[in-house]
Amino acid sequence: MLIDFNEISEITIANMNGGEGNVIAKMEVNEYGRFIQTIIPSNSSIGLHKQESNDDINFIVSGEGIAICDGVEEILMAGTCHICPKGSIHSIINNGDENLVFFTVVPK
Repeated sequence: MLIDFNEISEITIANMNGGEGNVIAKMEVNEYGRFIQTIIPSNSSIGLHKQESNDDINFIVSGEGIAICDGVEEILMAGTCHICPKGSIHSIINNGDENLVFFTVVPK
């Protein structure tokens, strides 16, 4: 199965989960789960929220930021992967100077 994010329309979400600024996303939802290309601009964030549906797997492509998962801070940069297990509470914050770009997989 191929997912071509070049063919998916992007949406802008203001104050996602109570976070700061905007989050830009392209999402494919199918029988296998949710697959999301996400851009968090500088000084923006996804707010603290409980991961209800399943594990949230986030592979960082570019930029810098931090994830806070169950109170533990993790440094994000290209090549790292933040995993928030189902039932955990997390947020992702772009505290860098460029866009934080990552791909998220939430399997079914």
